Amino acid sequence: MTYHHVIKRPWFHVPRDLADAMRPRLPDAVRDIATVVSAVNTGGAGDKFERDVRTAVQVALDRFLDLPGTDEPALPPRIREVFVALGAGEARENRGPETLLASLRIAGRLLLRTATGALDEQRAVSVAEVVELSDATNAFIDELAAACTDGLAQQLREQAGEGDRRRRQVADLLLSGGSSPEVVREAAAGIGWSAVEGIVPVLLPADQARDARFRFGADGVVAERGRDSVLLLRAGARTDRPVLAEALHDRGAVVGPELNWTEVPQAVRFAERTAELIGTGPAPVFVDDHFATLALRGEPGALAVLTARRLAPLAGLRAGQRAALLVTLSSWLRHWGSRTAVAGELFVHPQTVSYRLNRLRELLGADLDDPRTRFELQLVLAYRA
Repeated sequence: MTYHHVIKRPWFHVPRDLADAMRPRLPDAVRDIATVVSAVNTGGAGDKFERDVRTAVQVALDRFLDLPGTDEPALPPRIREVFVALGAGEARENRGPETLLASLRIAGRLLLRTATGALDEQRAVSVAEVVELSDATNAFIDELAAACTDGLAQQLREQAGEGDRRRRQVADLLLSGGSSPEVVREAAAGIGWSAVEGIVPVLLPADQARDARFRFGADGVVAERGRDSVLLLRAGARTDRPVLAEALHDRGAVVGPELNWTEVPQAVRFAERTAELIGTGPAPVFVDDHFATLALRGEPGALAVLTARRLAPLAGLRAGQRAALLVTLSSWLRHWGSRTAVAGELFVHPQTVSYRLNRLRELLGADLDDPRTRFELQLVLAYRA
């Protein structure tokens, strides 16, 4: 002989007369439980949260009173959806599940107390009945909690997907170029960028895209291009050279120049061309170190960017003053620092040359003593001539 032991749901064993005993007390129970649950929420959720809680408590208690003596599922789809929506609402308000789950536990204890009190007013309640009722309320609350957490998780997945879509949109707009400032600013605001100004592009191997998203978070967007990936960082503390050198070590990175967001396609092109000419290694390659090479290899725009950077300290001078200093600087570089030769070439007094060179040192600082910078200045001044 074969015996089949069928396990019933906990509410199957709850006394059937619970519904008749408790329904007259239902309005007070809904009010009391909703008030306590709302009070648990200390995050200032507001009136809407309180209305949603009251509705959810009403729906839950009505359903619970339909279950005693049955083996039905706790939550039919239409009722479960109420609690899925409640969890989703918490996610939309940027609240986690902790408060909601704590509220459900409190509601479960109040439900048990209310139910046993209602039965006790009608007749004597046995210990076994209290135990069965406790099991039933705990199981019912577990079902509500599962529905809430499903809704919260679903909403978080949707938000993450929407966030990824918005970040891809920003990356695409910056890489393609030509978009109106209004469109770019609106898209950037959608990912939390209050302003879009300087952008630093970083070329990375394709398999580094996921790590770049995690590592730079809200400060960057990543575009995957099959053969490689491009990280676009908004200029700031995290784009300082020492920071990038440490963060990108051993990642085969080429760091493009910081340019205005309208010039991102050109900045990426500089990085691509530098990767072709210089290659990559354990330490990240910085395009800023190779503008002269790019210019001599005929890369369009490289010399203009180098010129703007090297002569930026002189930008605030009057036109005549700037012209005189640049002529003096060009002659000084060609004559290897000979003030006499510069004075003779420019037909000015050596004291004038000294004055101008002192002024140039004030503006350019130690760069005047750096061989690479001197070469770049010669290149820039030849280009201007």
